[in-house]
This record gives sequence, C-alpha cells and structure tokens, in this order.
Amino acid sequence: MLYYIKKYPVSLFIILAVIYLSFFKPPSTEINDIPNIDKVVHICMYLGMSGMLWLEFLRGHKNDGSPLWHAWMGAFACPILFSGVVELLQEYCTTYRGGDWMDFAANTTGVVLASLIGYFVCKPRMSSKKKNSSE
Repeated sequence: MLYYIKKYPVSLFIILAVIYLSFFKPPSTEINDIPNIDKVVHICMYLGMSGMLWLEFLRGHKNDGSPLWHAWMGAFACPILFSGVVELLQEYCTTYRGGDWMDFAANTTGVVLASLIGYFVCKPRMSSKKKNSSE
C-alpha cells in the first residue's frame, strides 16, 4: 500500500475526493437550475481522476519499462468499473442519491477523454523529454 501512496499520491487524493462527492448530500443552489450541470460535473470528476492516473503512471514508470497495458487497466478500465460500482452503491445504499445510467455514461466519457489525452498527448511528450534528456 505504501508503494501506491508514494507512486500515486495526487491520484489517491482525487479518488477520495470523488468518493466523498459521490456520497455526500449536496445542498440545493441556483446552479441546480442549469440543465445537465450534474453530467458536466461527472465528466470533470472522472476526467480529472483518470487523467491524473495517466500522468502519475507515465511519470512514475518512464524508466522501469512497465508495459503500457498497466496504464490502460489502471487509468481506463478501473475508473470505469469504479464509477459503475459507485452508481450502484448510490442507488442501493443511499436514500438521497440514485444511480443513473446517464451519470455512468458521463463518467465513462470523462475517462475516455482523459485516456485519449493521456495516450495521444502526454505519452508522446513524456517520451520525447526522455529522449532529449538522454542525448
């Protein structure tokens, strides 16, 4: 466990924040009147979580030769599964929250966006920095 705390400190903090945000009872505000604002929040939460997992994986494993499928599992598949479990827990374990398929779709959209950015933007940039520093 200490290994993961050292390798992924910001990701773990974000995961804890997402858990908190997923289960606390939100107050009613005027922002609730904006259509689909909750879906935007879901996309942002999971974009941030998956994106930070990508960044910390790429930063932490650039020299040890870890296979890239580890990043796909940890920063793509696990957040999607995590969001599904959270939605089910909201539906069956709370009285003030309900699991919603559209929330799950928004969570998955955030993870997909983060993974596309992580793989096609961050990975090439980090690889080029590694090549430039070794020359």
